[in-house]
Amino acid sequence: MDKIALKTWLVFIHCLALILTGAHANLQQQSSSSGSDNDIVNGGSVGGAATTFSGSPEDGDDGDNVVLINKCCEKFEIRIDSVCSQVNESEYFQPMFTSYGGEHNMPVKFKFVIGLPACGSMQTWPIYHYQGSPDKLVLLEDGKLRHYTNTKEEEESVDYAEQFADQVSTPLFYDYGRNQYCIDRAISTSGDHRQVLFANICLAKKELKWSDTNFLMHKVLNPIFHVISLIILLIIAIVYFILPTLRDLVGNIVTTIAVCLMVSQVADLVRIFTEFTNHVSFIVADIILYFSILAAFFWLNSFGYYIWKTFRSRNVFLRVTDARKYCYYSVYAWGTTAFMAAMAVFAHFFLDADTYKKQNTIADQETMGWLGIAIFFAPIACTILIDIFFYVTTLKLINRRNVYGRIQHKLKANFIMFAFMLLIMSAEWLFLCLSWLKFEGLLYTQIIVNALQAPLLLYVCVLRQKHVTFLLKKSCCYNEPPSTNDWGDEMRYMNCNDY
Repeated sequence: MDKIALKTWLVFIHCLALILTGAHANLQQQSSSSGSDNDIVNGGSVGGAATTFSGSPEDGDDGDNVVLINKCCEKFEIRIDSVCSQVNESEYFQPMFTSYGGEHNMPVKFKFVIGLPACGSMQTWPIYHYQGSPDKLVLLEDGKLRHYTNTKEEEESVDYAEQFADQVSTPLFYDYGRNQYCIDRAISTSGDHRQVLFANICLAKKELKWSDTNFLMHKVLNPIFHVISLIILLIIAIVYFILPTLRDLVGNIVTTIAVCLMVSQVADLVRIFTEFTNHVSFIVADIILYFSILAAFFWLNSFGYYIWKTFRSRNVFLRVTDARKYCYYSVYAWGTTAFMAAMAVFAHFFLDADTYKKQNTIADQETMGWLGIAIFFAPIACTILIDIFFYVTTLKLINRRNVYGRIQHKLKANFIMFAFMLLIMSAEWLFLCLSWLKFEGLLYTQIIVNALQAPLLLYVCVLRQKHVTFLLKKSCCYNEPPSTNDWGDEMRYMNCNDY
């Protein structure tokens, strides 16, 4: 009885093992048959995505020859009006591969990796390929994306090798690796081109050519000149701020102009390095640049008005409520600058045409349009004309005087300083306007003039002013004999003692 029971249990266990083996085989067959329906699974940027294979079925399990393709949107999505949107299965993106010899529809096993390319600090750039576009996107058989530029779209049946055989019309192209691009199908619900092939690429790193004049001037010398100008302008501001006898109305105006020009140099320095588009906003840099330049000219206009009014007044005192006058001029200069800047920003965002905005772009970033620039720079031209009037009328008043006292001598020195500052700042502003004509000669000239602005201002405001140099030498504990000019401060140091 025990043997019969043992045999029965053995037969039962054997049958159970056969049933489990058959069930396992059926599960494997079902999973392999349903693999085509679940061929793409969301994957990270490291390549952990599930795959969609094209090619012969017998090669489906061989992962050595799989080509990785970065897809911008999910498997069930395409770009509709620049937004990833879910679509039907019939509208899924199906890549077409081309060999290096120009053969289309190459049988390539591939898998999608979902996500944007990891460009890091490099700039990303969108490309649209449609009928008649100057850009052409081609997926090569090894997974690279070839971007042809400056080409006219032909019939899809035209072979690439034949189309680009002519060396005269051969377009430029660049091949992007898997980590440098993502590609997808795009649809536009408005516009002439409804069906578009879209790609987001990492801009190729340009080879640095130190012999290239354009590269040297814009990327090497121009930033160096900006840094030197910043240091010099800072020296001017410090000199007129730390010396007590220079902190009058004229000294405060000169300090404010130097600070405004420093801010403009920093904003312009940001606009030079177009590679860091992910970290800065060029429209903000433009607003700060033009605001600081406009403020500097309004302060220069206040300086000219002060000189002009003082020479016309019969009662002239050396220091008459300088703090109150500086407050009045601050209300005029900063208030007018803020009002004009608000008008320019409003005009740019709400009144300027989109076509003009697109003309002034840096690395696909919007910058200040022509209407906003005109509102910024038209008041500068007006202030220059008013300052010229102040200069001419004040010069006539000076020529009529025959006797000068200490006060008139100092005012005349301030007038000469104002005239030189007007000439230097106006020349730099004029060449800045001319540099927008995009001629290389004018661009290089503007860079040189901008580099000379700060040293010339240092000479006019500090080195040329014997009164200022005397105070600097006394502050540095140098034994300097008094100057023959009757300024008043020299009399304090007649015996080298501070009273």
